Amino acid sequence: MLTTKKLSGALLTAAATLLAGSALGQGLGNSPYSRFGLGDNTGNYGGVRQLGMGGTGLAAPNTVNVNELNPALLTYTTRTTWEAGFNGQVQTVRNATSSNRAGSGTIGYLALAVPLNKRWAAAAGLKPYSSVDYEATQLVPVNGDPTSRGYAKYTGSGGLSEAYLASGLHVLRDLNLGGSAAYLFGTINQGQGLAIIAPNIATQQLVVANEQLRYSDFLFRAAAHYRHQLNKDLTLNLAAVQTFQANLKTNRLRTTEQQDANGAVINGTVQLSNDNGTSTLPALSQVGLTVDNGRNWTASFDGSYQQWSKYQPFSLLSTQTLSNTWRAAAGGEFTPDPGSVEHYFQRVTYRVGLSVAQMPYAPLGTRLYDRAVHWGFSFPLPTATPLESTTMSVAFIYGIRGNTNYLYGSGGESNVQENYLRVQVGATLSNRWFIKRRLQ
Repeated sequence: MLTTKKLSGALLTAAATLLAGSALGQGLGNSPYSRFGLGDNTGNYGGVRQLGMGGTGLAAPNTVNVNELNPALLTYTTRTTWEAGFNGQVQTVRNATSSNRAGSGTIGYLALAVPLNKRWAAAAGLKPYSSVDYEATQLVPVNGDPTSRGYAKYTGSGGLSEAYLASGLHVLRDLNLGGSAAYLFGTINQGQGLAIIAPNIATQQLVVANEQLRYSDFLFRAAAHYRHQLNKDLTLNLAAVQTFQANLKTNRLRTTEQQDANGAVINGTVQLSNDNGTSTLPALSQVGLTVDNGRNWTASFDGSYQQWSKYQPFSLLSTQTLSNTWRAAAGGEFTPDPGSVEHYFQRVTYRVGLSVAQMPYAPLGTRLYDRAVHWGFSFPLPTATPLESTTMSVAFIYGIRGNTNYLYGSGGESNVQENYLRVQVGATLSNRWFIKRRLQ
């Protein structure tokens, strides 16, 4: 059994590694859609438990995992709980004429929840907010020169992370309230290069415009959870979480350079400007409904809406207009017999879910969607005691984003479709702190 001392050392080491390497800002492989806005937004969809249920759980209380999805659910924290998640992904990116497969992994999140008294609990954590990871090329015609082609190259990397403090309070018999304050920070690097390919040019030089954007500011959430027992076998849960609009402080560094055919810089890099401004991050509204029997099963339905049309970038390279988004998901979990002694797999929790989300990109007015099926498991280690317990969880997502419908006539160009298989492995360790010793 892991002791609190060993656990603390392991998680502090993981946190130092994460911060030093900016692991949360790393993407999960080349994704052309991360070129727009702030990149691939991870949303406020919780940890490994919620991921296995379709990203649902706004109204699903739980005493094992850290309930950071909805701060109001922190009131169900009965023991000090550490949780860490690790992500891996394999994806295939294709358009109408070609495809590419890639895989990668990264640290997912870290969280710590502490019960302060019978009615109040708090949590702290670090998790990704968005990721940027793409490299794409394109051949375009040159006006007035049918024998030449323009070669364009687009690159991007980085992302934003969220360090938060959250608190939940049981205020009435059936009502819990909560909130969180988060510090949003990170760096996004983008580049756009252009070269002319012509019969009379032996060596192509790429003229590259680079942009580095550094973001930092605070993000606030308010949350509520209502739980009412309908009868002895059925309980209704309702929840709402509101993430408020934020104006992120943004530093923009613009440079230009020339690169040879091998990517080496020629004659150094020239700084064009170094400016400060703001980027408007739109509000996110989420609602959830859960029914459970208070013992071994839950069924959840969540929905969210975000007005990305109100997003205002400070970038000069990523200026595309975004569309409002919504997401709907349904999922649940089932534990055959949580108290079984003779049959271990009766104590394993099984999860499944479905989700569909409208993406904020609408090329030529065509709406794109992200559809996914989720499943997962939680395995309690048999070394649990009344004071300590350890649970290993795993969640899987198989999804399809976008499509390859032709949009540009006979030119052969199309949208990009991503097929992905994502895995998240989580470790949850809980310990009873602050035990008052009695003298015999």
